[in-house]
Amino acid sequence: MKKKILIIFLWILIWQILTLLIHNSILMAGPIDTVKALLNMAPMPLFRASIAFSTLRIFGGFAAGSCIGMLLGWGAYRLPLLEQFLKPFISVLKAVPVASFVIMLLIWAGNRMLSFYISLLVVLPIIYLMTLSGLRATDPQLLELANVFRMGTLARIRFIYLPSVFANLYGAFQSAIGMAWKSGIAAEVIGQPLGSMGNGLYTAKIYLDTGELFAWTITIVLLSFFMEKLLLMGFRRLIRR
Repeated sequence: MKKKILIIFLWILIWQILTLLIHNSILMAGPIDTVKALLNMAPMPLFRASIAFSTLRIFGGFAAGSCIGMLLGWGAYRLPLLEQFLKPFISVLKAVPVASFVIMLLIWAGNRMLSFYISLLVVLPIIYLMTLSGLRATDPQLLELANVFRMGTLARIRFIYLPSVFANLYGAFQSAIGMAWKSGIAAEVIGQPLGSMGNGLYTAKIYLDTGELFAWTITIVLLSFFMEKLLLMGFRRLIRR
């Protein structure tokens, strides 16, 4: 714990040194200016409303993308034809730039739920591929044993498939939650839904308020960090049960 605090302190010190060397508050706001901006923003109702607006949509998109990805992964594992059918769709989701999806969704669905849809589209292929990979790595001897003892589908999922896919899903969730936040906020910056964190970032950029820009960025990083920790802790407890 002390080592982590020391490392964080060293990075803040490097940040402060860079700020002094650049000596331009527009190009680089220091940690003190950033903290001041964050403390000024924190009491504002709009700041808290923006956090709730973006967090609910990004987490909702992450949860929906994860559930759909796991269900499709299970379906593709059970039905090889479904895997072949989904392959072009998954390839498109992996290859198409987020900006293209944002523009298309702005035309089709407006900007209020933009971060939800983008987070879902980014998370889905990650969870799908890792679920399918984990299921395929299941020990065939355990499956043969399950057939001998006529184990039901739910029991197989609980005692054979979940332990097999756990490591894959754990790593996938770690990657996917960060990607959901980055893509969701990027979508809000482009789409500009009022009362969102992306809109707050863009407003800070327009007014050249780098301290506020850094304050929003730190808020997003912290929200992503705590959401990842809570999610993974809950997932570990679920598996232990």
